[in-house]
This record gives sequence, C-alpha cells and structure tokens, in this order.
Amino acid sequence: MINNEHLILNANPIVVALQKPAAEFTKADIINYIVKNDIRMVNFMYPGGDGKMKTLNFVIKDLNYLDTILTYGERVDGSSLFSFIQAGASDLYVLPRYRTAFIDPFAEIPTVSLLCSYFDKDGNPLESSPEYTLHKASQAFTEVTGMEFQAMGELEYYVISDDEGVFPAQDQRGYHESAPYAKANEFRTRCMQYIAQTGGQIKYGHSEVGNFTLDGINYEQNEIEFLPVPVEQAADQLMLAKWIIRNLGYELGYNVTFAPKITTGKAGSGLHIHMRIVKDGKNQMLSDGMLSESARRMIAGMMDLAPAITAFGNKNPTSYFRLVPHQEAPTNVCWGDRNRSVLVRVPLGWAADSNMAAKANPHDTSLASQTLLTSEKQTVEMRSPDGSADIYQLLAGLCVACRHGFEMADALEVAERTYVNVNIHAAENASRLGTLAQLPDSCVASADCLDRQRKTFEEHGVFSPAMIDGIIAQLRAFDDASLRKNIENYPEEIQKLVNQYFHCG
Repeated sequence: MINNEHLILNANPIVVALQKPAAEFTKADIINYIVKNDIRMVNFMYPGGDGKMKTLNFVIKDLNYLDTILTYGERVDGSSLFSFIQAGASDLYVLPRYRTAFIDPFAEIPTVSLLCSYFDKDGNPLESSPEYTLHKASQAFTEVTGMEFQAMGELEYYVISDDEGVFPAQDQRGYHESAPYAKANEFRTRCMQYIAQTGGQIKYGHSEVGNFTLDGINYEQNEIEFLPVPVEQAADQLMLAKWIIRNLGYELGYNVTFAPKITTGKAGSGLHIHMRIVKDGKNQMLSDGMLSESARRMIAGMMDLAPAITAFGNKNPTSYFRLVPHQEAPTNVCWGDRNRSVLVRVPLGWAADSNMAAKANPHDTSLASQTLLTSEKQTVEMRSPDGSADIYQLLAGLCVACRHGFEMADALEVAERTYVNVNIHAAENASRLGTLAQLPDSCVASADCLDRQRKTFEEHGVFSPAMIDGIIAQLRAFDDASLRKNIENYPEEIQKLVNQYFHCG
C-alpha cells in the first residue's frame, strides 16, 4: 500500500507522476516516465576528484537505447576525473542510481538526470570513488552501532551583483534580513524551489550575516539549510544544490561563490554539518531530555579525529583564513551547548516540555491536547567545514568519526574533558583555551594530521589507502605551512589568494 502522506505536496514531478517515493524508483518506472512525458534527453551526473559535478548527455533515439544506458551505464575516462587513476588503466563505468532521477530545471530540451556510481573493470564498485566511500562509511556505522547515521548541511554562499545604490544593507548585519535591504532573496527562493524539485529536503533559507559593498559591487551572503536524511542522500542533495545555485546564478547574471573567505574583515562561508543517529525510526540523541550517552560518544569520536577531518572539509589555503578567533568559526577542539565559539555545537533542540504553539495561539484549543515529539529535532553540529569540502569525503569522515566514538574505550571521558560552556576566546577564559588542542592552520598541517590518524579512516575498509594518499598529496602540494602567518597583514596578497580559489568545491 502506498503511503500518500509522503507524496502530498512533493516537489519532484517524477515522484508525483509515478505516485511512489523516489527510493522505490525502478528502471521500468524511469522508462515509463520518459516515454509518457516526451523526455528527449538523459543526463548522467557524478562527482569528480575536484569535488564538482560532472555531466554526460544522451539523446534518446529509441526504447532499446534507453534501456541499454539505464542497464549498462557508460564508460568514462577515470584518469581525467581522479588524480589517483593512471592513464594506462583509466576506464571506469558509471551506472545510474534510479532513486536520484529528476527533471533538469535548466534544460531547454526535456531532460531527465540521474546521479551515478562508479564501477571498475571487473564490475565492482570503485573502492576510492567518493560516493562508494560514503556508502562504506554509512554501512560500517550501522554494523557497529545498530543505528542509522543521518546528516544535513547548512550551505552558505555569497551572491555578487552590481550595487543598485538603494536600500543599502547594514554592513555585516544581514542575518535574516528582508527585502528590499536583502537583494538576493528572490534568487534564493528560486534556488530552493529547483533544489526541492530534484529531491532536496530543505528546512529553510535566509540571508546571512555577511553583506558589504566594495567598488560598486554588492556582496550578499545567503544560506540554505536542509533536513536530516540518511547520510548518502544528504551528500547527493548538497552536490545538486551547489550545481543548481551556480547554474541559476549564471542564468540570471549573478556571480556566486562558496569560498570560505572572500575578503578580510568580513564573514566567511562555512558548510556546517548537523548529524543525528536513528534507530527504529526514532532519534537517539536525547535521553530523558538530556544529551544521550550515544550522542556523547559521537561527539568524543569527532573530538579525537577533528584535526584530520579538516583534510576532507577544508581543502584549500583560504579555508585556514576563516578558522581564526572571533569569527564564529572554530579554532580549538571542544564542544558545547548553543555555543558558536566551539567546534561541535549542540543546538537548541526543543527539549523543553513546553507547548509553545499553544501559548502563541491561545485561541486554537486543539493545540492543548497535541502530543509533542520534542526529541526528534535534536542534532549536533560540526562547524569547521566550508565550501571547499569534498562533500562525500567530508560526510564519510564524519561518519567514521562518530562510529569511532562507539569504539573508544574512554569516549565518555573524552567528551567530558573537551566540553566547554563559555566563550573560549574571551580574555577571562584564556587558561581554559590553553588546555584545548588546536585545529590545523594550513593544508600542509591538515595533511599531516590525516597521515597520523589515517588508520582509523581506513578501518572497516571505508577509506582506501589510495584515496588517503591522494588527499594527503593534494593538500601538501599547496605548500602553505607558513602562508597564513606570512600574509595575514597584507590584504592585497590575501585577495590574490581568494581570487585563485574563488570557485572552489
């Protein structure tokens, strides 16, 4: 029996047409939809080694050809996609995952697009591919804990356009600003609608803190935040969201950047990741209104592996100009409640036993008897990653770290030792700050941390040695060990660096 509750108001037209959840799409479903809706093209899409989305186009010429590409996929040049694959043995297969099917919102010719997985010459999943690494991480987490790992991202970005000179926004005061002081709100809502049509589960969108005008150009920071979903789905929807935001920006004449830092003295853009664990459909983050033991073990694992996680979530030198004190970005390995100066934050989570809706709407008597599911919204948030991240590597790394917390004999002691309930950058807390480990300050330092902690990421066969070697080599090639110190007082040099990595990730 179909559960229509999940289909009502669904934004994905393929879900609506087929009257079934995307997770249940079959090859026959995709073919039937294409035939009945006069779809003329199919796109295969997949992440490359640079973290960006790649596309392969097919013109549908007959039913047999459509069945062939959906069954057998296609061959691609792996050496052009990944640095760890040699040209002498570079052929790979890409196979579509039917559950990811969506209508391309930008295509003039009616087009169905599907995300793909990589396979090697023997027809096995490519061990070092981004999406399979995340699949292995998710699978290992469930095998060890008996729970499902879910995640969602806060995607921050700047929209850049000519300054109109009217209704100027207050510098660095753009948080949740409305039009006309916020100029990119309509652009953001169109992005959200397109993302939803591809299957993205959006929580909300809003203008963010960062906004400023420089040399007649307006820079406005925005954020789109998602809902928690199984971690593999979370990665897919973040990849598609970045692709949509860039494409719509290009179509409308905006420049868009996810860069961690775009100028000195202004808010940088992060990619905060919220996580929760679920068993039998129920959130396991709280117990009797308090953070559960399982949640504290997750946090302990992230505390232990935090330095190495920057190798997945902070992938170019400008990342480390964002990770400085007093910028609401973390610098030290610690966690706390509702505290934006820490690395892992436990956000306000509706744990209070209070019917706020009834209090806000006293005339609605039906609210008084409503059963409140106060524990379902609770997550923990990792605040170090940014838009340079390889999304699949990052979520796989966080999944490994949270699983690691369940495997650590001293996890609860580590969680207690790294808990901070004050602003660690305030002068009066200097002695506490001195007891905390620091995050890496460069790509080179990040690579060194990953090298020291690589064994944990390679356990359970999650990260292949080849992938870890490739990440370390990529980070060390930046040769930026002293770069932040050398140029932090030279804005012109910082701007050159920002320009170099403006369209990262």
